[in-house]
Amino acid sequence: MTVTASSPASGLAPLGALDGERYRASLADGRSVWLDGRRVPDVAAHPAFAPAVDELARLLDLQHDPAHRDTLTVADPASGLRIGRGYHLPRDAGDLLALRRAAEVWMRESFGQHGRSPVFMSSVAVGLHDFHDRLAGARPEFGANAEAYHRFAAERDLVLTHALGDPQIDRSSDPVQDPDLALRVLRQDADGIVVRGAKQLTTLAPFAHEVVVYLSPSFAGRGAEDLVVWFALPLNAEGLHVLCREPLGTAPHGHSHAFAARFDEQDSMLFFDDVHVPWNRVFLLGDGGLAREGFARLNAWSQYVGQVRYRERLRTLLAVGTLLAESIGVAGFRNIQEDLGELTGYVETLDHFLAAGEATARRTDGGLLAPGPTPAAAVWAAQVSDRALRIVRNIGQSGILMQPSENDLRSPELRPFLDRYMRGKDIDVAAKSRLFRLAWELTADGFGQRQDLYEFVHRGDLARNRINLFHRHDQSETLARLRALIAEPLTPGTAS
Repeated sequence: MTVTASSPASGLAPLGALDGERYRASLADGRSVWLDGRRVPDVAAHPAFAPAVDELARLLDLQHDPAHRDTLTVADPASGLRIGRGYHLPRDAGDLLALRRAAEVWMRESFGQHGRSPVFMSSVAVGLHDFHDRLAGARPEFGANAEAYHRFAAERDLVLTHALGDPQIDRSSDPVQDPDLALRVLRQDADGIVVRGAKQLTTLAPFAHEVVVYLSPSFAGRGAEDLVVWFALPLNAEGLHVLCREPLGTAPHGHSHAFAARFDEQDSMLFFDDVHVPWNRVFLLGDGGLAREGFARLNAWSQYVGQVRYRERLRTLLAVGTLLAESIGVAGFRNIQEDLGELTGYVETLDHFLAAGEATARRTDGGLLAPGPTPAAAVWAAQVSDRALRIVRNIGQSGILMQPSENDLRSPELRPFLDRYMRGKDIDVAAKSRLFRLAWELTADGFGQRQDLYEFVHRGDLARNRINLFHRHDQSETLARLRALIAEPLTPGTAS
């Protein structure tokens, strides 16, 4: 059984950090991508996808920009190549800080809108590498596969996505009994495994090179061990089909969607129609306990990168809210300042979560330095996401609903009315309308609502996360003191 990762994937040679030109060309690999009932022959050229591909290409070009090269890439001692910083194995606090600085560039350039930025998913590959010794305990080849896959992806700077969720068919039914409710292994042979089923909400799938499938722990321990399978595949694998949702950046009537066109990462269903996965791409099989343990381990660095991203998103919302207030002369109003102060508190809370992760960083049994876990951050972020949008909407009010398009601004007949009635305080109508249209995109239209729903669901089920947080929290000392207090009649001075 071979353990050397190989792939018909992207056709990318092991040349290290990608640039935009190589990235665009690599997407023309025969993948089965579907939009509105039609197969997309060339993702990079399709009008619904081209702006998002171009934006990713621009970001990848930054890796070769002298101003960013040393932040976004690092020399790999094993290969001698410069690889993306997200793929670098962090050994010490300096490496951890360097990962954060690279993530800050990615997130600042995308205004915190890219949930599946390359630096996020490459950090998942680091987690897979870090867990290789535990995987090897299940089968030696699984650990070797995890190590080899990380190296394979790093040397090619693969743009990855992951697939976790199962189809929403009937969540009240038993996935063991219904073969359509979860991705499953049909058979094993000398060459690998064959899987059938679907995975939903695979963000970035049309634009990624490969997908990493690792089961959410929800099935583990429920008599569904045969549904536990971790593997990686190229998006052009035979029998793998990608169904895209409605694109959010189209503008049929001339109204610009600057954020949606550039940052709509696409959310997709993946259909695995008896797809063959070579043994060298399988990382775990049939071990629910190990899946539960490994799920957090794989995401140790990506959750840290995700906090950098969410902080930038909140900073963007705060800045847009501030500019809205200034543009309509309400920046000095007490209630507006109070709302902006609340939003500022959210930004600074994330600063503390990031600092806490760094301050409690610990050495893993894989030998890497991982940020300390901050599970409360996942609960908190899901709780405040909608409130952050409402603050910005409350400031912009009805102006968010109605602004002229660029064609309106160019109309000689309309422009005098726009200049007179749609200008702002110390801001002309053109700049004001563009600002308010950004606010519309961030808080109200399809893109804004998608981003808000993403914040609510992508960290996992909120109720489950709250319950897990409660069960993990050690309150034994306080409980013991209170039990001792109520064990006797309460009299003044008995509290300690």
